[in-house]
Formats: sequence, structure tokens, C-alpha cells
Amino acid sequence: RANLDLADQALELDVFLANRLAGRAEGARLWLTYHCHYKAPDLIGPAVCRALGLPYAIVEPSISPKRRHGPWAQFAAASEAAIAAADRLYWTTTRDRPGLEAAGLSERLQHLPPAVEPGPQPARLGQPAGTPLRLLAVGMMRPGDKVESYRRLARALPHLPGPWQLEIAGDGPARAEVEALFAPVADHVGGNISVRFRGALERSAVRTAMEAADLLVWPGVGEGVGMVWLEAAAAGLPAVAEDGAAARDVLGAGPLVPADDPAAFARVIQSAAENRPTLSHSARRKILAHHTPKAMSETLGQSLAALLR
Repeated sequence: RANLDLADQALELDVFLANRLAGRAEGARLWLTYHCHYKAPDLIGPAVCRALGLPYAIVEPSISPKRRHGPWAQFAAASEAAIAAADRLYWTTTRDRPGLEAAGLSERLQHLPPAVEPGPQPARLGQPAGTPLRLLAVGMMRPGDKVESYRRLARALPHLPGPWQLEIAGDGPARAEVEALFAPVADHVGGNISVRFRGALERSAVRTAMEAADLLVWPGVGEGVGMVWLEAAAAGLPAVAEDGAAARDVLGAGPLVPADDPAAFARVIQSAAENRPTLSHSARRKILAHHTPKAMSETLGQSLAALLR
């Protein structure tokens, strides 16, 4: 019933917007929607574009065939109809591309790499001899993939020899569960390690923590884009992550680990720690070359200009 109510409201808004935009002196030139998928279909853009003859584009469209049946079927069908109506589809993560290609939309696809504000050159401080390895994890504490990422990290750390210290930035409804996951770690590793929970941090404090750390350790189970890896790279902080579509997009040939392999995750942490300066410079260079708002706006601007010709 809620879906039907939203559809009715969308129809009313379609008519209102079409009339409003058609009455403007210059008129609208294009409709751009961000993120259309089975939980959030665009119920408005396609109808307005049909009424006014406007080009229609979507950033981050996603098709999930398994949602065509079940409680999300109506929204899945609506999202796929909107995606099929688009003149241009901008994908940001490799995970979404196969579904779009399977729907016969290859000629409308264009890659739009995700972006993050790089900020000033990070103040990377050399690690004094004998200082414990400084690890950082940043993530929301909610059931599902986030907790599973914390679980896999907690399983990997007993395989990592000390000395090291881990700071965890994040909070949420599953915080007690996450804290319990890390409680046994010291028993396995010994007394030369520490785990500190810092709770939710403001963006500036996250940047400071990233600049002070040696490695970001975040498995990234089910990550769609992996913004935390981009933010770390902007701060010159190398990341250790599990191999997955988002991690490959963001980290490229960086240190990726087979899924759910605790010993391998610990080995890659050790290897990355030994090559940290090289990895740090490489991460920052990749951000400046491919993942800035300026680069994204230029790519999007050129593509939309071609669409409007």
C-alpha cells in the first residue's frame, strides 16, 4: 500500500512539475537523477521528460534481477523502467556495470569515477623507531555488512604480531556487538597491542586521525563505492581491504586480500606496513589524477554538453 501511495504522489508531482517547467521563459534543458535502484526508483523524471521532450540522465543506476520477485518487485520494475528510458547512464562502480550491460544499455553507459575533496597535502609524519604500527578502522556500526567487516578485521588481528595499536572511529546501534568482537584480540596477541574506540568523529577529526595513522584496515564487505578508501587515499593513508568490485575500482592494484581470509589479511597488513611510504604517495597521486570533484565535474560537464547538442 505504501508503494501505491508513493506512485500516486509521484503522478501528481509529475503533472505539477511539467506544468511549472513548461511555463518558464527559457525552460529546462535536461533532467539528471542521482541513484536509481530497486529501493529508490525515479518515479518522476521519466514522466516529466516525456511531457517536455527533455533528455534524461541517471548517475549511479543499478539493476538487481533478484529483486524482480518478492516485496520489492514493484519498485524494481519502476527503477528498471526509468533506467531503460535514460539517454545517458553514469556508472561509478564495476559492480553495477554487468546488470546494465545485460539489459542492453551498453551504448548509453559512461564511467564517472567517484570523487572526494582531496584537501591540502597531508602532514605525513615519520614513524619513530620502535613505535607500534598505527592502524585505523573507520565505519558505521550497524547490522549487516558493516558488522561483518568488523568481524573479519577482528578475526585477522590475532594473526598480526605486535607491537601495534588500532583506533576505531565509528558508532551506531551495533556498537556493543562490535566492541565484543575485539575484546578477545589482546588475549591472542599479547600485551604489546591496544584497541581504542573513539566513537563518531567529525569529518575534520577523521582526516586528522587518517593523517596520524600508518594504515587503514577495512575489509569493506559489500561496499558500493568505498568512500572511506577514497578519503584515506586523499589523506595519504594506504588501505588494506578485501578484494571486491568497489575496492578494485578505488584501490586499483593496491593490497587486496581474498575474502574472509584472516591470515592473509594479517600478512597483507605486514607487507603494506613495510611499503607504507610508497603506497602513501601512490594513493594520494591516484586521488589527484582521477577522483577529485574537478575531474568529476569536467567528465560530467563534457558528457552532458554532448547530450544537449
